[in-house]
Amino acid sequence: MKPYIGLIAQLKKRGLLVAFAVFFMVVALNTDAFLSVGNILDVLRQVSITGMIAIGTTFVVLTGRLDLSVGSMLTLLTVVLVDQHNYVGPFLAILVTLLAAVALGAFNGLLVGYLKLNALIVTLAMLSFLQGLTLFYSGGSNVNIPNAQTTWFRFFGRSDLFGIPVPVLLFLGVAALAAFLLGKTVFGRQIYAVGGNETASNFSGISSSRTVFWAYVLSGLATGFAAIILGSRVMGAQSTIGQGYELTVLAGIILGGTSMLGGSGSVWRTVIGISMLGFIQNGLLLMGFAYYVQWLVTWAVIIVAVWADLAGKRGRILA
Repeated sequence: MKPYIGLIAQLKKRGLLVAFAVFFMVVALNTDAFLSVGNILDVLRQVSITGMIAIGTTFVVLTGRLDLSVGSMLTLLTVVLVDQHNYVGPFLAILVTLLAAVALGAFNGLLVGYLKLNALIVTLAMLSFLQGLTLFYSGGSNVNIPNAQTTWFRFFGRSDLFGIPVPVLLFLGVAALAAFLLGKTVFGRQIYAVGGNETASNFSGISSSRTVFWAYVLSGLATGFAAIILGSRVMGAQSTIGQGYELTVLAGIILGGTSMLGGSGSVWRTVIGISMLGFIQNGLLLMGFAYYVQWLVTWAVIIVAVWADLAGKRGRILA
């Protein structure tokens, strides 16, 4: 009986990693391109956008909250960035985009942190509001940068340094800063404290309202960085360009082992989780599966990962 219990415990902790390892080997054996340097760099370039958003959203999830507005926020910020690039140039367009990102994150933080509104309802409503705001701003039309080959703005999404795509370097650089913030600062300890036990953190002198507020600000700022990479890579934007990103981000965070209940997880776990999800989606495409299969797999990842997280918290498989 004891070996069985031990096996179950290990599967709860490592089951998703084992499943990914098996999937990785199956795809590698069936497709020659999967482990090529070019394909690996392409996957990392792609996940740098969702990964950048996921870094900021990790702060929110660690406090025990959710942010479902990041997909629509990415859409609005990318449309604004590309549109303003054509009027005021790349530098001011980037500045306006980052300020807008911080403002949107602060608005979410105000509603959830200080007004104590339900995070799921607030960010779901923001998802709809921001999508409508994007259509109002753009009139439903696509926006493009006409001088895509001459503007220095292309550096963020299309250039390489030392053979490594710039988006990947930006992603890892922001991840390192975020990991330092979480692991080596008072604010990081407050994030974990609020997520672990909000009542106890308030009694110990930590303002949960202020901590949650700044977590949403960081989530908005990270989405702004992602918009810069996305706009630079595509050199254009549509009113649906960020659609579905919120689910991919959430799946990557959960896959990395950050608890949906808050208080447990890390930025580097998110980096691993979002990268795993990117290679899973890439592997499915290389093996000839239809694009919509990615959505089915994302759904399965969320369900299984949440189940494993809750099972680990409760100390048993079935509740």
